[in-house]
Amino acid sequence: MPETIERLDAMIAGGEPHMVVTADSSGFAMAESDAELRAIYEAADLVTPDSQGVVWALGRSGYKNVSRVSGVDLVNELCRLSANKGYRVFFLGAAPGVAEMAAEKLRLLHPGCNIVGTRNGYFPADDDEIVAAEVAKMNPDILFVAMGIPRQEKFIFKTMDVVKAKIAIGVGGWVDGFSGRAKRAPVVIQRLKLEWLWRLVLNPSKYAKVKLLPRFVRLVLREKR
Repeated sequence: MPETIERLDAMIAGGEPHMVVTADSSGFAMAESDAELRAIYEAADLVTPDSQGVVWALGRSGYKNVSRVSGVDLVNELCRLSANKGYRVFFLGAAPGVAEMAAEKLRLLHPGCNIVGTRNGYFPADDDEIVAAEVAKMNPDILFVAMGIPRQEKFIFKTMDVVKAKIAIGVGGWVDGFSGRAKRAPVVIQRLKLEWLWRLVLNPSKYAKVKLLPRFVRLVLREKR
């Protein structure tokens, strides 16, 4: 995480738009059959391992000292950075009212966090550029997009030149977590690397993502070490 935040801070300081992907196992499994998503992953300026499955796959491929860098932790750390440096933050996604609640919680958690706007994610893909133009008016340095994989990645990639956020990051359902609508797993569950199971129990609709895990495992095992 410290290395990631250092790199993201440098990206913001550089002034150019960047796309950051927080990639979990289901995302990689989707990318096998979704050529557009695969191209986005390959074009991203930074990809972080957002699941223990990805950490396992990297370790199996010979990468040492890899640790998970999740969307929820990036939201927290970048809001802390915003409080220290004044970076402008925008939350896009989730159901109506949820992004606003998350923003209020994060302002309390990190006094001085410069959250300049929020908007729900309930709009069709045909309206992407219209919404992007609305977001661009707030001149965000950091854009968090919580619309689920692959919708959030495709929105970011399609609208980067419109929004011009210094870093745009897809963070899945973690805005729900900060709003209080979804509770993160206790620390002991996180340490046991079973956070995915906790989320499934609380929200059975996530079964569609979980059932992609065997495909991800097969893809990893099929590759040479």
